[in-house]
Amino acid sequence: MTKFIILTFKLGKKIKISGKSDYFEVNNVFCIGKNYFDHIKEFGSTEKPENPVVFLKPNSALIQSGEKIIIPEYQGRKISESLHYETEMVVAISKDGSFIPEDNASEYIFGYAVGLDMTLRDVQGEAKKKGLPWSTAKGFYSSAPVSDIMTANDGFNPMNTNLELKINGSRKQFGNTGVMIFNIYKLISYISTIFHLQKGDLIFTGTPEGVGEVRKSDSLEAVLGDGLLKLNVEVDG
Repeated sequence: MTKFIILTFKLGKKIKISGKSDYFEVNNVFCIGKNYFDHIKEFGSTEKPENPVVFLKPNSALIQSGEKIIIPEYQGRKISESLHYETEMVVAISKDGSFIPEDNASEYIFGYAVGLDMTLRDVQGEAKKKGLPWSTAKGFYSSAPVSDIMTANDGFNPMNTNLELKINGSRKQFGNTGVMIFNIYKLISYISTIFHLQKGDLIFTGTPEGVGEVRKSDSLEAVLGDGLLKLNVEVDG
């Protein structure tokens, strides 16, 4: 008797496209650290990186508005007591590319979103002390809330747009992409040279100053472009 083996493939995480019924299927999630000088200073340093600081999150880390941020538990205990927010502009990539010149980088942009790089700060700090990777602190499930994706258009300037975060209605973080150390075209060029970019990739472009801690039941509203895009999530635990 002939036996048939059926292989199933789980598609990547899908993010809504603003104003449309379509979805953007996410591939890799690249994140940039130390891309705003004032953020570097609030962590006690004055040294700017020579090249972009890149780390990754699995696409299982992504959640959208209306969902909840959850601190993981292992063997009945939460693995962290210090959950921090970092508000960021996110760039969505439209097609594969390698060794992309900065002058051509805009051709690879599908659109933009606002996101949160949620961080288990105590777990990250302990990993730094021991020289271990940050994957647990940065890549846990629900660590990358992201808004709907707005397609690239002439009415939005990613090089000069505001970022804001409110917690329970009170502003906690505010910045402008115009003061990034590495602008989005440099990031696209650099990442495409080191890792190569693929259709569906997201780039979290770094956070301005003002990062801090959140508690259970806090409501977070991240805003990009003075209200063009909003992300609303809540801390579950």
